[in-house]
Amino acid sequence: MFNTKKLLLSTALVVASSSLYAATTAEEAAKLGTSLTPVGAEKAGNADGSIPAWNGGLTGAGDRYTNPFASETPLFTITAANADQYKANLTPGQMAMLKKYDTFSIPVYPSHRTAAMPQEVYDAAKANATSANLTDDGNGLSGFATAIPFPVPANGLEVIWNHMTRYRGGSLERTFVQVPVQANGSFTPVKINEKMSWPTHLEGGANPEKDENILFYFVQQVKAPARLTGNVLLVHETINQVTQPRQAWTYNAGQRRVRRAPQIAYDAPGTASDDQRTTDNLDLFNGAPDRYNWNLVGKQELYIPYNSFKLADRGLKYEDILKPGHMNPELTRYELHRVWKVEATLKEGERHIYAKRTFYIDEDTWQIAVVDHYDGRGELWRVGEAHQFQYRDANVPWLTAEALYDLQSGRYLVGSLTNEEGNGFDFTGRFKHKDFTPQAIRRLGK
Repeated sequence: MFNTKKLLLSTALVVASSSLYAATTAEEAAKLGTSLTPVGAEKAGNADGSIPAWNGGLTGAGDRYTNPFASETPLFTITAANADQYKANLTPGQMAMLKKYDTFSIPVYPSHRTAAMPQEVYDAAKANATSANLTDDGNGLSGFATAIPFPVPANGLEVIWNHMTRYRGGSLERTFVQVPVQANGSFTPVKINEKMSWPTHLEGGANPEKDENILFYFVQQVKAPARLTGNVLLVHETINQVTQPRQAWTYNAGQRRVRRAPQIAYDAPGTASDDQRTTDNLDLFNGAPDRYNWNLVGKQELYIPYNSFKLADRGLKYEDILKPGHMNPELTRYELHRVWKVEATLKEGERHIYAKRTFYIDEDTWQIAVVDHYDGRGELWRVGEAHQFQYRDANVPWLTAEALYDLQSGRYLVGSLTNEEGNGFDFTGRFKHKDFTPQAIRRLGK
């Protein structure tokens, strides 16, 4: 099997990374859709065939939750007893989880490259390849449209921007639970409703005046438990958050008023998370990248959560999934995939509770799959995982759960679970600019 200590970093990548603002050449862009997938992954499989070639992904109408791989069984299961045998394809955080919990395991299944997106996203990525650039020391973008500005990335910042701008349906509404789980396994689910829209998917399309520097609009409303209901968060997510910080407002049900919320950023505590995640932990990373130095280490083959149809099963209850220390490994699925490895280290003079973060980003979707977080002492602290799921009825690769495990306290947080929430994600709705205003969240709060 491929030894991931030898990173797949090509000479061309090293040369390209010497210039932060160098655009992809026409010759490199021409590989998109040929030797590379339309969004920049290697189309071919790996040398021993354990990672197959990409052949268009998983698409089609019908029940998105029907498991196309239900008959498959694990090729093997990684436990604390045999972890050293597989450590070349595991992150330090995954190794630490195996060491800490004798109940934690990583069931490894055959790999399937199911990621698929609409043709307009593929077209945009190819156009972005030769037009998009980083601006303002990497804190902004120019020449970018739709999604994935850098399908042929030259540095760590370009990779993380691909994650933050990746395709997530253009417009969606989702109802899910976020669950802080205590060390003994007890939990109280927090039900949340969210609406998101990128400017081009608003009714009437983007407005050049209103939408300048806007990546997407976002409203988050807590629906349960009763002690948290009525609180609403509104975010206008800006592209360049240094020149124009994220615009955020909160409606507090107790005070019955809307307030600006400039603190909703960086390492401020996340909504209803019992202090188990930071604001920029949501989606494994979001927001301004300016507090870190971003180093692109290269590519690696890694066992990551993937094709998590079993975990998304509508017959499951949250008590089936959430166990002391971690999610139920009988319901998880890991596969070998190629990932981009990016190390983010805190800049001198900047403040954040994470001094270092190591990201592993799936090449087919640009979604962060695993992230290891280190504290100010250099100790491994939290391990994040995104359990990937292909919403094949909408051609959207996203997730069915995101977990953040605290190695020091034994607690963890799981978000985006929808097993008891009907269909969970709805990508068919369209919203208006007026749905993302302070007046709108005041009405929601009431």
